[in-house]
Amino acid sequence: MRVIVVGAGVVGTMHAWQAVERGHEVVQIEREAEARGASLRNFGQIWVSGRAGGEELETALRARELWEEIGARVPGLGFRANGSLTPVRGDLELAVAEAAVAREDAPARGYKLLTPDEARALNPALRGRFSAALYCERDAAVEPRTAQLALRAELLKSPHYTFKPGREIREVIGGNAVRDDHGDVHCGDVVLLCTGAWLGGLVREVAGPELPVRRVRLQMMQTDPLGEPLTTSVADADSFRYYPAYRSPALDELNARQPQPETAADHRMQLLMVQRADGGLTIGDTHEYEHPFAFDTLEDPYDHLTEVVESFLGRPLPKIRRRWAGVYAQCTDPGRVVHRQQVRDGVWLVTGPGGRGMTCSPAIAETTAKELGW
Repeated sequence: MRVIVVGAGVVGTMHAWQAVERGHEVVQIEREAEARGASLRNFGQIWVSGRAGGEELETALRARELWEEIGARVPGLGFRANGSLTPVRGDLELAVAEAAVAREDAPARGYKLLTPDEARALNPALRGRFSAALYCERDAAVEPRTAQLALRAELLKSPHYTFKPGREIREVIGGNAVRDDHGDVHCGDVVLLCTGAWLGGLVREVAGPELPVRRVRLQMMQTDPLGEPLTTSVADADSFRYYPAYRSPALDELNARQPQPETAADHRMQLLMVQRADGGLTIGDTHEYEHPFAFDTLEDPYDHLTEVVESFLGRPLPKIRRRWAGVYAQCTDPGRVVHRQQVRDGVWLVTGPGGRGMTCSPAIAETTAKELGW
């Protein structure tokens, strides 16, 4: 079988990986020299802890298995099973953490409620004040800025894999073929359009104007090296408000009686934080849904994140080295893990994993392979 993959982000690359693993010939086409979108502009978290029970959690857990397997073969992914801690303060936040630990699927996630001393035994960098912490043992991390390059280098070892950068697909020709902006036609038994947040132009033309996927903008930043290990990923209790695993009467009570700080509410913020391989911290993020998106980044969200992080670390944050915005594609139905649509004979669009893209892409690609009978 010959598979054409359009898009070199994490979703497209994992589809290429699954096809090559099954012995198929793969041509992967990318309009840039390498992917530059949401696949790089994220935390690199393999985030199991907040996923909705059922299909979303099963997808995340399977994806984590695959990330670990691939990471053992491709050290450049930087896979590490670091887990996560969500420190909580006060009875309202504690009640949400207790409700999470009481979930039937809590053992599958590796949830535990820890005392401050137990949390600091896992992550001594958390010297700030908090009353308990929700631990998720199954969370993990990779290096988002280098993971695609490492996967590509491994794929290029296969004689069945070809990468064609700098080519934008302009046309779907009948079934099973696409034409790029060089005028070249690429034919396969299957064509997969894994185009990320690129939802206009050709994607709108082939998928129709009612595509149930929207674009979401975020802001993030990265610091200089912390100077000590941050041994787990860290979230704040505002993350409870945005992840479906934490929905409960306790969360309703938290939302009713303890609103977010004004800046966090205005920008729909939570804290997620991961230490990079060089020691720096990736910190975020905001959520913006209304178009047109701002073309610049705003400072107030960064000030809020800095304050929250410093309160957990009990020390000043290192110098901010980078700030950036990113845009990802998200299914408008929050219950859907991904939008997978046959748009022509032999041509499929796979997009919309939202903030789950880095976490779930290996399992999403595996499901595509199974559904298409690879």
